[in-house]
Amino acid sequence: MTPASGLGLDTPAMQRRMVERLRLDGVHCEPVLQAMLAVPRHHFVDSALAAQAYEDTSLPIGLGQTISKPSVVARMMEWLFLGANARRQGHLGKVMEIGTGCGYQAALLAQVARQVTSIERLQPLHELARRQLARQSAMHIQLLYGDGMLGHPPRAPYDSIVSAAGGEDVPPTWLAQLAVGGRLVAPARSPDGRGQVLVVIDRTDQGFHRTVGEMVQFVPLKSGVC
Repeated sequence: MTPASGLGLDTPAMQRRMVERLRLDGVHCEPVLQAMLAVPRHHFVDSALAAQAYEDTSLPIGLGQTISKPSVVARMMEWLFLGANARRQGHLGKVMEIGTGCGYQAALLAQVARQVTSIERLQPLHELARRQLARQSAMHIQLLYGDGMLGHPPRAPYDSIVSAAGGEDVPPTWLAQLAVGGRLVAPARSPDGRGQVLVVIDRTDQGFHRTVGEMVQFVPLKSGVC
């Protein structure tokens, strides 16, 4: 993938329009909106697609994977901010991201978290994200090449867990690595089995509380590495 550069596009204005659209569509978490303004999305897509970088659409990044729609990314991050630990701390704390992809969401998370651990099972994408994030000077992101379904116990527990891939259900390994007061947001199969929904899980002293959000379409969650 060839990073976009020297495009002659008024990218700051395009970013501002994207954020204003998000605000009009109901995203009101100011730290999330500021993160979307701070991270240039066109740096994370192929130069041939740069003109579409600030549209509310997913875009291919290779190997059958995509960079998610800005509205979906913003909504998931906003929901993370409603977790108990995030509300108390004013940031997302320690975050685990499943599915680094091209690194865009990891860069956004780094704007609003104390520490980000991001796991990618496809080695070419892991290397791509490493190159892309090196341009962003995102020093407190740990990129791991590995099986995201296993999470990363050495850095657990996490205040926030977010996944960019959806399976039949949320793996128990992720729940075990979620801190008390933490929140997990991930796609999973809908209760009627007809698609995917965003699942929000909060961990309390009494156990786990689960709610179901909007319909989504993410790439499949898979085990192993490639």
